[in-house]
Amino acid sequence: MNRSIALAVEPLTRDAFAPFGDVIEAASAARTYAINAGTTTRFHDLATVDTDREGGRPIVSLFRAQPRELPFTVTMLERHPLGSQAFVPVSKKPYLVVVAETPDAVPRLFLARNGQGVNYRAGTWHHPLLALGEVSDFLVIDRGGPGNNCDEATLAATYQIPGNLE
Repeated sequence: MNRSIALAVEPLTRDAFAPFGDVIEAASAARTYAINAGTTTRFHDLATVDTDREGGRPIVSLFRAQPRELPFTVTMLERHPLGSQAFVPVSKKPYLVVVAETPDAVPRLFLARNGQGVNYRAGTWHHPLLALGEVSDFLVIDRGGPGNNCDEATLAATYQIPGNLE
């Protein structure tokens, strides 16, 4: 029989998310400096984009995600073994990030707030986009090119995202 496990919501922080990739936000910048005659601040080197495995190249896309209703049951994860995948929200709504070391491990659930993006390392198991509240757009930087770059796994257990995220 399939068991169901409740997931605890964690804030999305650089340290907590480090095993899975990068948090893309101003606070994660390797360096900060003024550009454009001092009218702009550059938050430099926010994520490691990895796309050149097996002849890949970086591509930029826009994903439009339908909002998910909570509570929500997580039954599968996916990964991209040939390159990283970065999601930068264009919309200002929070969204959820579910990641796991392997499909057999208990996933972790992060709440991403306005101004936070994520960059999944190549091979990181994660759930597809979990937009909240309304249709949300994400700028996505990932790998284009030859080869199978998406593996999916059905989980042995189901995991519940609670209806109340606070």
